[in-house]
Amino acid sequence: QVQLVESGGGLVQAGGSLRLSCAASGIIFWLYRMGWYRQAPGKQRELVAAITTGGTTNYVDSVKGRFAISRDNAGNTVYLQMNSLKPEDTAVYYCNALKGRANYWGQGTQVTVSS
Repeated sequence: QVQLVESGGGLVQAGGSLRLSCAASGIIFWLYRMGWYRQAPGKQRELVAAITTGGTTNYVDSVKGRFAISRDNAGNTVYLQMNSLKPEDTAVYYCNALKGRANYWGQGTQVTVSS
């Protein structure tokens, strides 16, 4: 049974930082591209950051220079360090594991940034 369990969300003031974690089980973690998505009320889910099996990262333009994705293959965990948070970063953040047609999601964690 595949599980992706996110943690680390919460309420923070603008300019603050949060670190999201996603612990994976039931998959061979190092074979999967890992990603963080977010969905704000009334908006479509968007890819925020992703990291390949080889460690290559990519980011949506709106978070470049502020967010950093990393992975710990030994610990089956992916992280999203979020700095200089803005109110527009408020959303539910979802962890994703992707390998071919295998596509798994976590339950999401709420991030709220107050102005």
